[in-house]
Amino acid sequence: MNVKMKHFVWIIAIFLVAGCDSFLQPESLSTFDDNYVFSNVEDARKAVNSIYVQFNHDGFRSRLSNNMTGNTDIEHNGGSSDGARYQIWRLDAQPNNGDLRYVWEIAYKAIRDANIAIEGISQSAALNSSDELVARKMNHLLGEAYTLRAYWYSMLIYYFGDVPFMTEAPKAGVDFNLPKEDRNVILSSVIEDLINIEEDMMWADQVQSGIEQVNREYAMGMIARLSLQRGGWFLTPDMTMDRTDDYLEYYEIANQYTKKLIRLKDRPLPRDYRQVFMNQNKFISPVNSDILFEVPFPVGEGDVGWNIGIRVDKGNHPYGSGGNYMNIPPTYYYSFDEQDKRRDVTCSWYFINEDFEQELVNVGGISQGKWSRHFLENPPGPSTAKGTGINWPMMRYSDVLLMHAEAENELNGPTVDAQEALKRVRRRAFPEEEWASKVDQYVGEVSASKQSFFNAIVDERAWEFGGEMTRKYDLIRWNLYDEKINETVEGLKKMADDAFYGTGDLPDYVYVKHDENGDLMIYNRDEKVVSPPDDTWEREGWLIGLVDEDQPSNYTEWITRDWANYNEPVRYVFPIPSLAIDNSKGVLKNDGYNF
Repeated sequence: MNVKMKHFVWIIAIFLVAGCDSFLQPESLSTFDDNYVFSNVEDARKAVNSIYVQFNHDGFRSRLSNNMTGNTDIEHNGGSSDGARYQIWRLDAQPNNGDLRYVWEIAYKAIRDANIAIEGISQSAALNSSDELVARKMNHLLGEAYTLRAYWYSMLIYYFGDVPFMTEAPKAGVDFNLPKEDRNVILSSVIEDLINIEEDMMWADQVQSGIEQVNREYAMGMIARLSLQRGGWFLTPDMTMDRTDDYLEYYEIANQYTKKLIRLKDRPLPRDYRQVFMNQNKFISPVNSDILFEVPFPVGEGDVGWNIGIRVDKGNHPYGSGGNYMNIPPTYYYSFDEQDKRRDVTCSWYFINEDFEQELVNVGGISQGKWSRHFLENPPGPSTAKGTGINWPMMRYSDVLLMHAEAENELNGPTVDAQEALKRVRRRAFPEEEWASKVDQYVGEVSASKQSFFNAIVDERAWEFGGEMTRKYDLIRWNLYDEKINETVEGLKKMADDAFYGTGDLPDYVYVKHDENGDLMIYNRDEKVVSPPDDTWEREGWLIGLVDEDQPSNYTEWITRDWANYNEPVRYVFPIPSLAIDNSKGVLKNDGYNF
């Protein structure tokens, strides 16, 4: 998709809602007549576009999409600052946390605009027009609004637990000062909405902006994702993890809709895993491929390649600067099979220095390698930072396959159907000549029991989606958050001890040099060696960097500090922002969760 098309979805319907002093209580409606706005496809399209606008605020593009989704066993950051994001990483954010307020505000603004669109389109004569194309487009727009509303409620629930559930458009006489609703009631409702509308939506290859707008395959994938959230575990206000008695009904829905999508709109996974993300760096958005929906950032907007991706230092080059807020712990890197092609796409061992040279990161600085501003075909300029225009993936087809494998296994055990879905994902990860052992034999072995197959799904989702910042939500619904964090911390300590004492097989030091193209070469990524082949290689510290100072058990501070609050159960739920509490006039309060 060309760059001009990337601007399509950001047309703002400024005539929909006037300014408001509270996201929960819009001050006034537009003077435009809703009957006119939703009487035709063109204006209804603009109304639905207004829902997408919230993706282009920092509350999503640099916070919710990636910055707020650590720490996990595969993505990490932290620090001792008292800044808003550091509070969130440490799980001790206060009600006045600005980042949480920002997410709450844009979520309810998007929900407000979705409710306006849903009500307007539902009451429009055009929805049932005798012109089949008009009716089809209006029904699809209605599906987009329902899907986007469901996404924002899903995120609010993950971050705040029970929240106000608003489904009406703002108008006179409607009370928007609502109390909290049970999160499972909300999830059940939005799942039902999508089930009722998805068959009236259009596939990505039938809509104007392809995967840069919500489409039927993404809506079906969201039914599965929301159902696994609804059927999964959640933290209660009394600080226990729980799940509802009817959870298997939602695994059944996830199974049904992943199977339906596979039956109706199957597609082969692209063989080149790297190219899936390189397409995003090159502004290419193929339909009927892996990515089902990606948030479209126009050039000059978006933070991919600024706060997530391979670090680029400002200097003597035209690419500007960008960092990486969510690093990858070496325990995750070394969990991969050495032949897994996803490993070195996901985990970058280099950054770009001020002279535009690749330089080795320290062991705590492995970055997400799927995106970087230095992959852009047109350098954005030496003084640029934000605004790369690189899109953000919201769901991939490999996710559908793995959700299907998970749901099928939960209901029926590791059936042939579940095994084949897992195999399809692993076939892309390994050279074809390795499929007999790395795919068929591996899947056969993990299929010995329902539990071992589930464990394999937990691992596979880590390897497949590293850096895409979905792990937090998986760990929550599996009730594995504290267990996986503990495994990570203990694994890092063992790596540090092995490096200090010279035991183990992993490299305490690595040997590096640059090839004729200036690319960084690393001689011994996976094993300890006594010396390099010749004196052209330079020795650099690697796992020895996990030890702070020259004494055993004195681990680098981030190992002992940044996950310190991730105890059983992990308090991943945050307080409702003070602004919302104050505006509610006593209806809302922060209770439970040891607040």
